[in-house]
Amino acid sequence: MRTPVDLPLSLSRESAEPLTAQLAGRLRRAMLDGALAPGERLPSTRALAAQLGVSRTVVTEAYQQLYAEGWLEGRHGSGTFVADLTPGGASARQEPKRERPRAPAPPQPPPGAIDLRAGEPWVRDYDHAAWKRAWRRAADLPPGASPDPYGLPRLRELLAEHLRRARGVVAGPENVLVTRGTGNGLDLVARALLGPGTKAGVEDPGYPTARTIFASRGAAVVPCRVDEDGVIVDGLPGDLRLLYTTPAHQYPLGGRLPIPRRERLLAWARSTGATIVEDDYDAEFRYDVAPLPALYGLDPARVVLLGTLSKTLAPDVGVGWLVGTPELLAEVAALREAVADRTSGPVQQAVATLIERGDLDRHLRRMRLEYARRRAAVVELLGPVSRLRGDTAGLHVVAELPPGLVPEVIERAARRGVLLDSTARHHHGEPRVHGLVIGYGSASLSDVRRGCRILAGLIREGLGG
Repeated sequence: MRTPVDLPLSLSRESAEPLTAQLAGRLRRAMLDGALAPGERLPSTRALAAQLGVSRTVVTEAYQQLYAEGWLEGRHGSGTFVADLTPGGASARQEPKRERPRAPAPPQPPPGAIDLRAGEPWVRDYDHAAWKRAWRRAADLPPGASPDPYGLPRLRELLAEHLRRARGVVAGPENVLVTRGTGNGLDLVARALLGPGTKAGVEDPGYPTARTIFASRGAAVVPCRVDEDGVIVDGLPGDLRLLYTTPAHQYPLGGRLPIPRRERLLAWARSTGATIVEDDYDAEFRYDVAPLPALYGLDPARVVLLGTLSKTLAPDVGVGWLVGTPELLAEVAALREAVADRTSGPVQQAVATLIERGDLDRHLRRMRLEYARRRAAVVELLGPVSRLRGDTAGLHVVAELPPGLVPEVIERAARRGVLLDSTARHHHGEPRVHGLVIGYGSASLSDVRRGCRILAGLIREGLGG
């Protein structure tokens, strides 16, 4: 095994540029200058974080960005290496059809493991007949020659109606653009609104992908603190071009932004000229609470609403939506055409059939009941040993724990076959909230119960109980 290269790097906490962007830039420059040669093994994220005196999250996100850009490649069991992008190099020989190497796929859980990490829905319980019917309908239609950058007109109409029924959002098809999911929609908005010198606010802790996307578009990412209800409006900077927020179920802490604070947030946006990007990622799933209106419905001129089928149906479908003013959508559509970005026509046709026949609504109703049972199991088993946040909605909860206990519990749980995530990687800098982000979407009810019993025992042991 090759010894990791000793990197002479330094980061500045006084700089307006985020630490993640600084590190990615310095590594990129070292590779361009030849200080890092193709095939060099980089330090582990833990080792480099300790060397630089930053959180491991900073290094992990910088590596992820360079993976996505093709500068780095992973080798199973060996670590992270500088990719060989020279003609005839190893990367080019292994993947001749790609313009550059892609980031490696997320590791699959080992056989028999109980995956309680957040982010994935249950995909094994769906209406097979409805699914086949939707794809037969899509196959009967001829392929399109010139994809509409806005999406299929019929699907846009159906999505507008779906949003009215499911979220109380009043919007016409002229306000809807079909995307490939939340990440794609977020990147399109960033392309349209951000650039070098602009500032983008992201909840802290918050969605790491949003930070990565904004930084990749040249913006300075500004962490915006949250509390148990969501983003804290008082003290928001006045020079943000954009603020990304998850008011229906704050990610990852789970707060639901109250109406008075929503109104103050919109007043802040109107006074500063900022655009609010509202991610409605799992708003369809609520337990024991009434729905709150979407920010977009309160001020369509200042808010862009993002949605996706990744949580309601399956991530593999690759369909989402962006709701905004016709003027913004026209700019986004032009950008899509310029970079040949499109959403698959047959997939859009299949989704339109699922919505039109009521199959998506039936699936949502069925999954609400299923997720409610799993959520109840998590609350029953983990509520007595930890403080739970965000258990009124969505597909995950946060179990707060003493800081030193979190890594120990994650490591011991993994040895027992239970996979967990912590709140640490969701913070912009040093963590303020310590605990476990527990997803109950992708595991069966019996596995959720079994995993939570194991976890509850480990927490009791760690707390000296």
